[in-house]
Amino acid sequence: MQNTHNTLSENVRAQAIELLNKHLAAAIDLHGQIKQAHWNVRGPGFIAVHELFDRVSTEVENYSDMLAERAGALGGTAQGTIQIAAQRSYLVPYALGIADTKKHLFAVAEALAAFGEAAREAITLATDFGDLDSADLFTEMSRGIDQQLWLVESNLSPD
Repeated sequence: MQNTHNTLSENVRAQAIELLNKHLAAAIDLHGQIKQAHWNVRGPGFIAVHELFDRVSTEVENYSDMLAERAGALGGTAQGTIQIAAQRSYLVPYALGIADTKKHLFAVAEALAAFGEAAREAITLATDFGDLDSADLFTEMSRGIDQQLWLVESNLSPD
């Protein structure tokens, strides 16, 4: 861990850095999954869904930066390589070979929902070990993911 004048204890910072890196791996994976959908979607509403996935992937990429920069601000090292993300992501791998618009929408929605649920769990964890700023970051991400999920699901026909 790097020296810092941050007033959080080293123990709190170490726990936060570990939590942030866990979610950084998943955010990198989520970004890749959404780009996979963006590149391969076909069918009715193609251009709207193609552009939607691009916008959603940009939002998710911003979360990667937020997580990595917070880890650095706490004196840690952001562990954000593709190799690390592939090893550590808690998301279900994205199915290859999907082309159908509806199948991509469902797959992206499921990945967003899983990431959002984990972000909400991280709010509690960060609060419990005493890093309210990281908890706030996860709160912001949770709100943003919920909005992106709403946008994706709004393209699915109601049951």
